[in-house]
Amino acid sequence: MRVWQVHETGEPGTVLVPEETDPPTPGPGQIRVRVRAAAVNFADVLLCRGRYQVRPPLPFTPGVELCGEVVELGTGVSAPAIGSRVIGLSVLPHGAFAEYTLMAAEAAQPAPEQLGDAEASALYIGYQTGWFGLHRRAAIAPGEVLLVHAAAGGVGSAAVQLGSAAGATVIGVVGSAAKVAVARQAGADIVVVRDEEDFVEVVREVTGGRGADVVFDPVGGDAYTRSTKCIAFEGRIVVVGFAGGVIPQPGLNHALVKNYSILGLHWGLYVHRDPTAVAAAHRELSRLAAQGVVRPRVTELVGLADTADALQRLADGHTVGRLVIDPSR
Repeated sequence: MRVWQVHETGEPGTVLVPEETDPPTPGPGQIRVRVRAAAVNFADVLLCRGRYQVRPPLPFTPGVELCGEVVELGTGVSAPAIGSRVIGLSVLPHGAFAEYTLMAAEAAQPAPEQLGDAEASALYIGYQTGWFGLHRRAAIAPGEVLLVHAAAGGVGSAAVQLGSAAGATVIGVVGSAAKVAVARQAGADIVVVRDEEDFVEVVREVTGGRGADVVFDPVGGDAYTRSTKCIAFEGRIVVVGFAGGVIPQPGLNHALVKNYSILGLHWGLYVHRDPTAVAAAHRELSRLAAQGVVRPRVTELVGLADTADALQRLADGHTVGRLVIDPSR
């Protein structure tokens, strides 16, 4: 089968190497799937750089999120059925940037019928992260104001859609004017271009000086620091990641004085510690997808041969919406 592998860590465009290997064999509790579509995530960039919290042994294949068709069951597995369409996480080091990969059978979720392969492949990580961040961690309520950073990205646009579905007023922050339309289409009521307008002042103006009730921050650095300037009394800042490359040092005295909460979210922990909650969230997301309320915005579908280029463009911040790899191309 065709596959991309990393033999040494570094920038994706440099270290990803196309190869031909045998399809992986599923172990106990695993399934082998034909990759129908693989969503490109920033986690894949970090894997290539050797900076992800999980560091698979070299060589490995990145590609953590996919939609696949079940083709073989490992020992002890009776479901999902051969031929069924599933979404979820690959089992590293056998990632999804390949024609076949492995998944944990108990964690594979049924792909929503209303979504095509490309859309379904992008429903899992970003939307689960948005769901757990907004509902489980921040307990967002109708009528609240939600500030979303990187609102045109995969995780950010998911949070925008879910915040809008929850009845919040959503203010999205994007990195360029080219990304405004994506954030608006996701459901942002107001969109701020980061280098053209001060989102702190916009939040204060929209809320009459009260501030945002919830901040969803996958960026870190200055985005986090400045968010503390416009967080409401008893507001909640959900720390999702540090795509900006800088891990902020929060002033806990400031959190004390202003009575706001700093909430960490490592969604992957729920996969291992509370899989029942993950399955419940998937059912709710599938219901919203069936209603057309949430739908991943796939802006580019590329063939397997273009994987390294696609991942490098994501690493360089030159993408909008979701990039998806189609191994059949």
